[in-house]
This record gives sequence, C-alpha cells and structure tokens, in this order.
Amino acid sequence: MDIPLLTLMIFTPLVGMIVVMMLKQSQVQLIRYTSAFFASLPLLLSFLMLAQYDWTTSQLQFVENHLWIPSLNVYYHLGADGISVPMLFLTALLSFISIVASFNIKDRVKEYFAFFLLLEVGMMGVFAALDFFLFYVFWEIMLVPMYFLIGIWGGPRKIYAAIKFFLYTLFGSIFMLVGILLLYFNTDPHTLSIMELIKLGPTFGKDLQLLVWIFFFIAFAIKVPVFPFHTWLPDAHVEAPTAVSVILAGVLLKMGTYGILRISYPMLPFGTNYFSLMLAILGTIGIIYGALVSMAQKDLKKLVAYSSVSHMGYTLLGMSVFFIASDGTPFITGLSGCMFQMFSHGLITGALFLLVGVLYDRAHTREIAAFGGLWAKVPVYGSLMVFFSMASLGLPGLSGFVSEFLVFVGGFAKYPVVTGIAVLGVVLTAGYMLRMVQRVFLGPFNTKWEGLKDISAREIFCVAPLLLLTLAIGIYPKPLTNLIAATLENIVTLVGR
Repeated sequence: MDIPLLTLMIFTPLVGMIVVMMLKQSQVQLIRYTSAFFASLPLLLSFLMLAQYDWTTSQLQFVENHLWIPSLNVYYHLGADGISVPMLFLTALLSFISIVASFNIKDRVKEYFAFFLLLEVGMMGVFAALDFFLFYVFWEIMLVPMYFLIGIWGGPRKIYAAIKFFLYTLFGSIFMLVGILLLYFNTDPHTLSIMELIKLGPTFGKDLQLLVWIFFFIAFAIKVPVFPFHTWLPDAHVEAPTAVSVILAGVLLKMGTYGILRISYPMLPFGTNYFSLMLAILGTIGIIYGALVSMAQKDLKKLVAYSSVSHMGYTLLGMSVFFIASDGTPFITGLSGCMFQMFSHGLITGALFLLVGVLYDRAHTREIAAFGGLWAKVPVYGSLMVFFSMASLGLPGLSGFVSEFLVFVGGFAKYPVVTGIAVLGVVLTAGYMLRMVQRVFLGPFNTKWEGLKDISAREIFCVAPLLLLTLAIGIYPKPLTNLIAATLENIVTLVGR
C-alpha cells in the first residue's frame, strides 16, 4: 500500500498542535522542541517527495482521492505536480526554520507554537488540494492563526495590522467563493473537482470565464499582493514577529500566484488570454512602485516588506507570457521565471526577515540611520546580510539573477515595451539595497553598538539552508527548471487550446 505522503505532510503539524496544547504552559523548552520535531517531519517527507517525483511527466503524482461529502459531490482529493512540489518543499523548509527561529518567544509560548503549527496545516493543504471545497477550507484555515500570530505577538500597531490583514484576505475570499459557486452551478453534474473543471474549461462561455477570472484574480491578487491591493502587506510585515514575517513573505504571497497558475490559467483559458497584457502591466507597476517606495524607507523591515511588492511583480510579468511557438512547442520561459522567482523570493526574503529580526533582538531598533560600520563589529552577521542583499538585487551566480533573467527573456518575447520599463526595477533594487548596506554596515562605526553580539549558532542554523539553496540554484538552476518544465508546458498547452 502506498504511503499517503501528502496527507502526512499536511496533518502531521496538526497532531503536533494537539500535543503542544496538552503540555503545560510552564514546559517552555518541551513545547519548543516538540513543535520543532513535528515541523521537521513534513520537511523530511518533502525530501522523500522530491526523491520520488517523476519530473518527466505533467501527470499528477502522490494522488489521494476519496469521496468525502456525497450530497455535494465533494472529494478529499490531493495531488502534486511541478508547480506544487517546489511550493510544498519551500513551505516545509520555511515552517521548520521559522519555528526554530521562534525559540526566543517568551510570552504565551504554548499558544504561539500551536497557532504556528495550525498555520502550516493550512499552507500545506492549499498547495496539495485538488477539490475546490478542500482548497477553500485550507485557504480559510490559514487565515485564523495568522490573525492571532500578528494580533497577539506583533509590534505596537499589531491589532490594526492583524485586522487589516484579516479583512483584506476575507474580502478576497468572498470573491473566490462566488467564483467557485458560479463554476459549480454551471456544470452538470455539479462538481467541485479542480481537475474536472479544467477539462470543462473550454466549454464555459466567454462571459462566464471573464467574470469568474476577475473574481478569482481579486482573491489571488490580494494575497500576492498586486498593486493596488498591496497596502495590508507593509503593516502586517512590520508588526508581525520575525518568524511570521518569514512565512508571510516566503509562503503566503506565493499562494496568490500559485492559485492563478493552478486554477485561473488552465480552467479559464479565454479569460487568461484576455487579461494577459493586464498582468504584464500590473507586474511592471508593482516592480517600479515597490522599488521606489523601498528607496524611501528608513525602517529595515519596511524596506524588505516593500521589496516583496517589487519582487512579486516579476512573477506577474513572467506569468503574463505564454504562447505556442511556430514549431508547435509551448513557450514557457516567462512562466519558468515566474516559478523560479516564487521559489527564489521565498529563500532570499525569508532570510532577510530572519536577519533583520536578529539585529532587532539585539538593538531594539530597525532604523537604518541608527547604525553604521556594523560589519567590523559583527562580521558573520554582516557577511550574511550582504550576501542576501546581493541575491535580492539579482547578482549573477545567485538565484535572484536566474529568476529575473528568465522573466525578462520571456517578457521581451511578447511585451517588449512593458518589459523594457520593468528592467528599470533592477537598477532601482540595486540602489536601495546598496544604500542600505552602505549605511548600516560600512563607514565609521557607531560606538553606541559597542556591546552588540554577533549572530548565534541557532540563528546561523536557521539561515544556512537558505544560503546554500540560494547559491545552489543560482549556480546550477537545472534541477528546479527540470522539475517545473513538464507541468508548465501542459499549462501553456491548456491555455492555448
């Protein structure tokens, strides 16, 4: 009998949450290590998933399909392919790292780790669900622990940030629910199976496709976040605890682009083609706007938060380019850049938030102007921060360069003018990143920080896997491009049908 790999990856953290809730509040160390243990299991299972995954086919793998609610024709349907496998691995990795990074949480420790494990359940489920009912349940499950994680353990404006995040995401979820119901009632027999609805995609009328595409896009665009739906992001990032910021940037933002690729593209091909130029334009606006606002930031965490708006713009630009080439082969360079940027951004920005948190824990300030010459005092921390800053601005040899290069090559093939404008984002990113490095780590040392301690072994343990992966796929991107290629070719074929 086959191991239900995806079920184990999704629900092992739920078992961990239950175990943690049974422990006493005073058993702080036991709570921490129990949480880390249960978060490590999905990570270990994700390595098994990567080892067993056949990247030569676009067929769904590790499929589990059982009738769940007969009266609604709802199935417990899970599966993974080239766009979900990298995201499942990234979610498992960042969740484990974030829980280890949270060992410095001292207030209401039991509740914090219980909510974090529940959050992982929702995130894993979104990337594996193949039934709309299940997908929506996991999408909503994730909202509740994130609200409490920001609202209880966040910064001075945590209540405002948590409510804003909750309302924005709930607003988008309503549009998603209406879109799902429209599709459900326009099929006979009624079905919520994502794969069945993809097969029926071309039979949906053009007006229905456009309407449902817009509804889904609003839900997914808020999560990305696409300009002008982005305003919840800086507030949530700045007020959230460090580890929650890592998950927000590394995983939650990717759910929006994943939803577009998984649902909107293959299921609503007419709508996708109709709105492709809009995606390119919105992506370019996000790239330039995010970079310009990042330049104006005085707070380190806000700078990294707005850089996410800019970097997620690259995913939109990349995904806007798809067509069948003259020789009959699907053109996937732009979509490959989109997927590569989703994975790369999770590594780089997740690490940057971890490192900003390390400095804040010691200095209790994130003001860029408050520092100066820190590299001489904390050389290991300074080297790590400079490394990930270089990766963020797209230095060749690191993963950020590969993703942006693929996006631009793809973009010029279809939207050369829009892509030409977007290239300015690279210069702007270099500007605000190098300015930050110069003001925080170079120049005369601010003697106020004479007692500052360098990064600890536990903090290096959290950042090291992200550094190795950023370097590995930057130097040798072939394993990741091979992993996603077959699925992306299938998506382009479905959109072009």
